[in-house]
Amino acid sequence: MLISEVIQNIKDYCKGSWAGHKIDDATTRDKILYGDPDQECTGIVTTIYASIDVIKKAHELGANFIIAHEALLWNRGDKRDWLEEAQNKTYLAKKKLLDDYNICVWRFHDYIHSGIPYKDDYIDGIFYGLAKVTGWENYVISEDLAGAVYVECEETTPKKVAEQIKKTWNISGMKAIGNMDAKVTKILVCGHVQEGGDSNSLITRVDKEDINLLLPLELIDFTLTEYIKDSGQLGFDKAILAPGHFNLEEPGMKYIEAWIDDALKEHIDTTYVQAGDMYTYL
Repeated sequence: MLISEVIQNIKDYCKGSWAGHKIDDATTRDKILYGDPDQECTGIVTTIYASIDVIKKAHELGANFIIAHEALLWNRGDKRDWLEEAQNKTYLAKKKLLDDYNICVWRFHDYIHSGIPYKDDYIDGIFYGLAKVTGWENYVISEDLAGAVYVECEETTPKKVAEQIKKTWNISGMKAIGNMDAKVTKILVCGHVQEGGDSNSLITRVDKEDINLLLPLELIDFTLTEYIKDSGQLGFDKAILAPGHFNLEEPGMKYIEAWIDDALKEHIDTTYVQAGDMYTYL
């Protein structure tokens, strides 16, 4: 099967519409980021980000196709003109590696978030994959178009959840804010909390719905973070665990291994290769 055929089959497997709009292949983020898609696929690697180590591992595995969730060349749209013009050394070295190994990289973002088959409907493939890998699939009670996953679980604590996440996601650690002894029965994977965003509605939701633990993609040091810090110091059952954007979404890329044969209608060796912690903790 050609790489281009693999891509089309995966697109056809997904829901293909997001927030009520059909994904437009002319404007979607899901583009060929590098390489030739009109070659026979010798193997697939899934990952959050096609880092240097991931590229080397793909070659070692005999795979010439990397499916990544995030950008390849450090900017929105993976524009290369500024890198070519500056003759950026890291860019040239990464480009040479991809050329030497004849690897094609495709970004799989909008389609997987649009939904993979789930019961008689579709569910966000990244965040349901997160729940499956973590062992929370039986606790998911809602999933919305923003990618949030709402979990009701048996009573636990932020410390225990952190240990579970470290083990199942194979990561080194995460930032923790709030009451680490909180009684946790409601967890919300809440998407991006960043400058310029409105945290007021999220703070209200956390309060009104008695949500105990938040797992954000991005996290700034004010708005929601300040609220959770104050709540924890007042003794409320409120906390945040922040493993980082890439760590949080990567389990969804691992979960592709479970459904890709159904999407392709044939078997192609597919291996999840973890990009690993973005940060080293000193």
